[in-house]
Amino acid sequence: MNVPDKKTGMSQTVVREQGEARADYSANPSPALRIPDEDGGLRLDLGLARLWPQYSRSRLQSWIREGRLQLDGELVREPKHKLRGGESVELDEAPPDERAAFSHPEAIALNIVHQDEAIIVIDKPAGLVVHPGSGNWSGTLLNALLYHDPALEGVPRAGIVHRLDKDTSGLMVVARTLTAQTDLVRQLAARSVKRHYRALARGDITRGGTVDAPIGRHPTQRTKMAVIGNGKPARTHYRVVERFIDCTLVECALETGRTHQIRVHMASIGHPLAGDPTYGGGASRVPAGPAFWRQALHARRLELVHPLSGKSMSWKSTEPEDMAELIAVARLAALEARAAEDADWDEDDADDGPEIIYAYGNSDESEDIDDDLE
Repeated sequence: MNVPDKKTGMSQTVVREQGEARADYSANPSPALRIPDEDGGLRLDLGLARLWPQYSRSRLQSWIREGRLQLDGELVREPKHKLRGGESVELDEAPPDERAAFSHPEAIALNIVHQDEAIIVIDKPAGLVVHPGSGNWSGTLLNALLYHDPALEGVPRAGIVHRLDKDTSGLMVVARTLTAQTDLVRQLAARSVKRHYRALARGDITRGGTVDAPIGRHPTQRTKMAVIGNGKPARTHYRVVERFIDCTLVECALETGRTHQIRVHMASIGHPLAGDPTYGGGASRVPAGPAFWRQALHARRLELVHPLSGKSMSWKSTEPEDMAELIAVARLAALEARAAEDADWDEDDADDGPEIIYAYGNSDESEDIDDDLE
């Protein structure tokens, strides 16, 4: 049903979000097809995935639940419905997202790290919202992408397949075609996309580890996420890169991709990120760390299999200027503390810097997390 927006007067279709899977949708209609006899006994969603391999299974499941599929002229809403084989199946056109009314091109500068016929890799600055939404209906990454590549108007959500928080900087991949988008979504679901982050955590972390704790919506503060028993599985690996006086530079590798995952997981073990206004308030027993205007988090490494070539590709990004300065301040404080404690210290030792603890080998080797973390 088309409903005119009271503020803009623009016609839009309001669609209820279907969890994370709802982010993977298409506005392209598909013709009626016949279920092969040999697919009898399969679940409906599996049978559809064979008929329309260009669509991910989560997308098809979402369409089924929305009532956009008919078998032999009858509506079916259960993805687990058993096929008998030979049915006529028709998939209706998926509606546009409710935010589509605000998805228009805007001339916003982008830092393009890589671009080819299938994907775009960008280095997102802190402060840039990814999708239009409440309070940010314009000036988003989506608006910038539509200006940079007008053809992205034909790809759901302008090709965006994963997100970074507004005030988190770093690498993101965008699909330029529906086929590439489906492939990347499947890679994310299979946890084969490697995403590594640098973060400055409050307090002294002496060794690396893994946080394996489910994440869901906070039971009372609905704008926050939290570790809760009935949340979705979430796992974060972290290692120590450099230890300072009241904070620790860590590198985190995501095995899952839940909302605010690193921020929630690090806070859950008593080491919230420096500058985090959302998850640092309950950590009064942990040193405050250096002041920072945002959460000290940067997506510095991205690795995936190219949707067309099938080759593994990776990109790295250095910390932005503000975070680099923050780390330098923490390092200087550690250096000054060492000077005060070491009676034998003199200016000739200044080049040595503070004590640095590396989890793996020497400083040259510390750039990468072992691939087997994921």
